[in-house]
Amino acid sequence: MRKFLSLKSIKNISVQLFWELIGSIFIAAGIYNFAVQAKFPMTGFSGIALILYRLFDISIGFSIIILNIPVAILCYRLLGRKFFVSSIRCMVLSSVLIDYVAPLFPVFHGDRLLAALCTGVFGGIGYALIYSKNSSTGGSDFIIMSVKAIKPHLSLGNIAFWSDVGIILVGGILFRDVEGIIYGMIVNYIFAVAVDKFMYGINAGKMTLIVTEHGKRICQVIDECCQRGSTILRAYGGYCGEKKQVVMCACSNKEMFLVQHAVKKEDPQAFLVVLESNEVHGEGFHMVSIGEDSDL
Repeated sequence: MRKFLSLKSIKNISVQLFWELIGSIFIAAGIYNFAVQAKFPMTGFSGIALILYRLFDISIGFSIIILNIPVAILCYRLLGRKFFVSSIRCMVLSSVLIDYVAPLFPVFHGDRLLAALCTGVFGGIGYALIYSKNSSTGGSDFIIMSVKAIKPHLSLGNIAFWSDVGIILVGGILFRDVEGIIYGMIVNYIFAVAVDKFMYGINAGKMTLIVTEHGKRICQVIDECCQRGSTILRAYGGYCGEKKQVVMCACSNKEMFLVQHAVKKEDPQAFLVVLESNEVHGEGFHMVSIGEDSDL
């Protein structure tokens, strides 16, 4: 049993380190190979590090590590030991990659708008991969995850967006680059969208509520057209108080198109409402493990 647990632990650690490495590579490439050469303000502690790099030629990764020390100490108790240790590991890893590995790859010297788009997408994917493993790269991530721990209903993307606006403004004003502020805002927005879509959009779909008098038959029709389960809810009409049945079903965007046509064909009198569903978990849907405890 101990041997089995040991092998399982080693596997979990290996998977954790692998995705942390991949995420850090995306982040490093986004910062060094796109943002640095485009010279627009960046978000978070990376943005502060870029300001120091342009003013004093201090290496970006080194600045990120130094800036992280006081914040890490302040946030240690709130975030817990496991998250703290994995975040420090990711922070050091991404900093080393920025200073020593990213320079080995080609640097983009093209249009600033394209650089902004690539920075936002690369950074968003990288941070989402790390966030999904219950970790971060430190810095403003410590602050973001601390706010998330206090206000769990807020999305990571929105917290990150508003926490980084100030840094973008400071960088743009300091270098008198109004256009850079605009590009920085674009990067920040794309980053927030990419994080939310990557973490929460994988299991996104649609949900429908079908008010009908033929609940069982509608459930059968849904099962026949897309092999999705459904639930019948008892309801009453608000005006006359007559008994109704509400069929609830969650499915993918493509399947919802089939459900709509099948339901209307079976019961033209049915009242159908389609809602966006940010996440769907359970049988028939891919489960994404977010926030699992790390073994390190």
